[in-house]
Amino acid sequence: MRILIKGGRVLDPAHGIDGTFDLLIEDGRIARIDKDIAAEGCERIDASGKLVTPGLIDIHVHLRDPGFEYKEDIVSGARAAVAGGFTSLACMPNTKPVNDNQSVTRYILAKAAAEAPANIFPVGAITQGSKSESLAEIGDMAEAGCVAFSDDGLPVISGELMRRALEYARPFGTPIIAHSEDLSLVCNGVMNEGFVATELGLKGIPWVAEAAPIARDVMLAEFTGGRLHIAHVSTRAAVDVIRAAQQRGVRVSCEATPHHFTLTEEAVRGYNTNAKMNPPLRHADDVAAIREGLADGTIEVIATDHAPHHVDEKNVEFNIAMNGIVGLETSLPLTLRLVADGYLSLSDAIAKLTCNPARVLGIERGNLEVGRMADVTIIDPDLKWTVDAEKFISRSKNTPFDGWQLTGAATHTLVAGKIVFKR
Repeated sequence: MRILIKGGRVLDPAHGIDGTFDLLIEDGRIARIDKDIAAEGCERIDASGKLVTPGLIDIHVHLRDPGFEYKEDIVSGARAAVAGGFTSLACMPNTKPVNDNQSVTRYILAKAAAEAPANIFPVGAITQGSKSESLAEIGDMAEAGCVAFSDDGLPVISGELMRRALEYARPFGTPIIAHSEDLSLVCNGVMNEGFVATELGLKGIPWVAEAAPIARDVMLAEFTGGRLHIAHVSTRAAVDVIRAAQQRGVRVSCEATPHHFTLTEEAVRGYNTNAKMNPPLRHADDVAAIREGLADGTIEVIATDHAPHHVDEKNVEFNIAMNGIVGLETSLPLTLRLVADGYLSLSDAIAKLTCNPARVLGIERGNLEVGRMADVTIIDPDLKWTVDAEKFISRSKNTPFDGWQLTGAATHTLVAGKIVFKR
């Protein structure tokens, strides 16, 4: 099958491409990028006035499969992803059973290959059952196809275990993704510690509960030479710790989510459980720090932390509501707001959604190199639309952005040269 994408602004940060070109796809791969390509017998897509980018990559999603398919599953999550312009997803292991062995990894990959419209890259657990008691079979899972290891949703409490995980993962070239949370400092907190929490009568979570374990893990990465990636950074102190470590040459990268660079703790007012997440929404100064970290390159990746929950798990008292929001269908326009507001260039924004996450995971995606798999996203950067959670493709609808007016959306998503979504 041949597809010719005509006249779009082709933007490939990995190769410094930014200009009006045609892009030819043959047999599922990028065949040619050039001016005025003439090719017969092709399906044509008019991309005039649109961006043509590598397929977007989300390094941090929860597909809830196996075990919690009433919230989301591999297929529904992948369908939501391609509607949001994402062609590749790295799915976290906090499933039931936990993805801490080859059999669960192989189940995820088999179901994805058979039914999912997007590429699925499993993330294995660091510890058995994510219980922070003993290491999982990292080597076996790497052999089965895991691209990274994390106990996301829970921290690795033991410094000794984190040290061994960083050392053990090194030969496989896989990063350890840290969920940075000191549970003794969280101490049953449910939102950011500060004036809003006091006013609402809710137990707060201080910034040091995130920054302190990041400092520990950064030093362990420095000590072991292992590859560390910090998930969902939310505080100024965390950004400062990571920036200083990078300047020392420590092999540490990190990600930020659209909700953490867009919303503050004020969104919790009214006891809005769709604004309850972990880490929590923070102060305005923390939001400014996340934007600064994105702008100066400290934060290399934008990830959704897509965390679907059934309505009955959110429509309860704030203290007992589940943490998390869905993000695959709103991430792209919220990222483009950073461009409109002058924090990022368009190329930098696309890099944080394509080649940068691909580099962190070590996967051959995230660019438009000739000969590579044709994962392509076509974006209308000027398309204005209103978020209607009930129309989300995701099985769950838990979003604080319902009713927001956003600009920018994917019009076509192609995976391996096949159109899997068309708006």
